Formats: sequence, structure tokens, C-alpha cells
Amino acid sequence: MSLFTQSAAWVTTEHRIYADMTRRFLQDNMVPHTERWYDQGHIDREFWNLAGEAGIMGAAVPEAYGGAGADMSFEAVTLYEQGFAGDVSWGYAIQSIVMHYIVAYGNEEQKQAWLPKLVDGTYVGAIAMTEPGAGSDLQAIRTTATVDGDEYVINGSKTFITNGQQADLVIVVCKTDPSAGAKGTSLLVVEVDKVEGFERGRNLKKMGMKGNDTSELFFTDVRVPSTSLLGDVAGQGFYQLMNQLTWERLIVGVCGIGCADFGLQETIRYTQERKAFGKAVFDFQNTRFKLAEAKTKLEVTRAFICDAIAQADAGTLDAATASMVKYWSSEIQHAVLDECVQLHGGYGYMMEYPITRLYADARVQKIYAGTNEIMKELISRSL
Repeated sequence: MSLFTQSAAWVTTEHRIYADMTRRFLQDNMVPHTERWYDQGHIDREFWNLAGEAGIMGAAVPEAYGGAGADMSFEAVTLYEQGFAGDVSWGYAIQSIVMHYIVAYGNEEQKQAWLPKLVDGTYVGAIAMTEPGAGSDLQAIRTTATVDGDEYVINGSKTFITNGQQADLVIVVCKTDPSAGAKGTSLLVVEVDKVEGFERGRNLKKMGMKGNDTSELFFTDVRVPSTSLLGDVAGQGFYQLMNQLTWERLIVGVCGIGCADFGLQETIRYTQERKAFGKAVFDFQNTRFKLAEAKTKLEVTRAFICDAIAQADAGTLDAATASMVKYWSSEIQHAVLDECVQLHGGYGYMMEYPITRLYADARVQKIYAGTNEIMKELISRSL
């Protein structure tokens, strides 16, 4: 059971080879550590370097900057295989997002400086959008970056920042002109070890995704050179965010169906082994029907996601379609995993079973990258 058993037009022999390589790497280097990472609240920093050495980061980054120069669909392979390995502690989704902001908007000097380090794991990336008073409404951010000579001075705080505890490079969403609304928003890239005034807050305790570090970040008179501005001129940040959110929302779908596929596989295995009233739980008609419903929902969703991946490769994935993918896939992921927990009975509520962790991890899928309520609003605007 894999995303690549389907006959999507974009799937090639290279995709299957890459999927097999990625799956083996994750089974050998990630899966044995997932429970420990869950307990410690973050993955081992060395894992990023191992992933870089294995060549499974930055597949779609041009070769000139250390990547493989492949299509975005190869990035989707990595993210699906992580989900299908049953753990989302590794924050590669964010690493991928950060890399593609720089690919899309960075100048040559910025690309040469930052992309190779993100691809090989020297740098862990984060993107600091959300603030204590601004989530889906990015126009409401209050972090400022004021010009002082040939520098920007950043002041503000961010929260719910994935990879925040380990990040070496942070794309910070700032107001460079607070009076200009959305047109006053800019993206500044901060190499945190090269500045003063940057502080990491606590590693936030979450319902799920406990091995994925999620942090508060504080910026107090943080000075960065004007060359840290992503894009040619200030004020392009909101446009940049809206364009790149299509990939972020597709990522939610790709990771989600990987996790749901794994959860369904685990549930089929469990119900075939678990006995009740003298026979396997799988042998009850209700069990088989529930599993059949779940499988059908996932296959319908898979077809939609595969089509969206093809659009991403072609550069035609629009905001409304990406919003549909994010909304629909996260709802289906949660519904399928909820049924899987039910079919595990009392053991489905025990953290020692993978299905329990998958269920807890899935809940945030309907919240981050823009809540599903916001997704419906965006979709409705295209009608």
C-alpha cells in the first residue's frame, strides 16, 4: 500500500526507486527512535545530517544549490514516506517550505549562501509566521522590522514555530511598513547564530506531534543586514506567503494520507490478529465494512492529491485547489484514524499502540497551514 501503487501520470521508475530508498532510510534511521523522540520532545539533531547525506532533502532544489534538480513530486515522495513510516516528529515539511521560499524569491547570493546548507542538513529551517495574536490572519502580525542604515532591526515574538528549538535559519514574517497593511509585510531571513537579541522560548507541550519541537521565538532589537530581505524590494511578503502556501497546503494532504495509509494498515493487521467471541475481529461484518469505507475514502482522496501533485509539478496549482486538498484530506485523515482507533477498542486509547499516536498527531492537520474554516472561505471565493 503506497501512494505510488496508483497509475498517476507523473509516477516514473525514478519515483519508485526514490521512494524505496527513502523508505529504507526512514525505517533504519527514524522508526527505531520515534518513541524516544516523542518522550524527549524533539528529534536528534544528527538525524538532519543523516538525511542530508542520504540525499532525501531538497530533491526539487536545483543542482546548482546542492539539490537533485527534480520535480516537486519527488518532495512529495519524501513527505508521503515519512507519513507512511508512522511518525511526524521530523520537521522536514517545514524544511521543504523554507527551501522553496528561497528558491522562488532569493537572489543568487542568497541561494548560494543558504540552500546548500538546508539541503545537506547543516542548517535546520523554520518559518516564523504565527504570533500570539495572529494565526490564520497573517495581516494582523505585529512583529516589526525597521530600517537603520544598511540594517533591519527586528522586534516581536512568534509562537507555534515548528523546528524552533533546533532552527539555524528562520524566515521571519515582519511589518516593514505597519501603515501599509498587507503591502507593508516583508520576509527577512535570520541566521540565528549570527545575531544578538534572538531568544528561543520553551518547547511547547502539545496534544500530539510530541516529538516535533514547537517553540516560541523572541526578537529584541535583532539586527540583520539589508541583504537578509527575501525578494528585491520590501513589501512583497504577503504576496510571497500567499503563493507559497499552495505548497504548504498540499504538503498537509501528502503527509496526512501517508499517516492514514499506515494507520489503516496497522488496523487491518490488528483486527486480523485480535480475537473476540471466538473469532478474529476482522471476521465481523461491521469491521470489514468499516475498513472498506476507510479504504475507499483514502483512494478517492489519493486521486485528488495525485492530481494536485501533477499541477504543482506543472506550476499550475492554484490557491483554491490547494485549499480543497488541505481541507478535504485533513478531514478524511481524521475520520479514517478515528474509525481505526474504534476498531482497536480499548487498546486504541493506549499510547503504546501506533494508532493512538497517529490519531493525536492528526488533530492539528485541520488547524495549521490555515484552519479548515479559512480553507472553506478561500474556496468559496473561487465559486
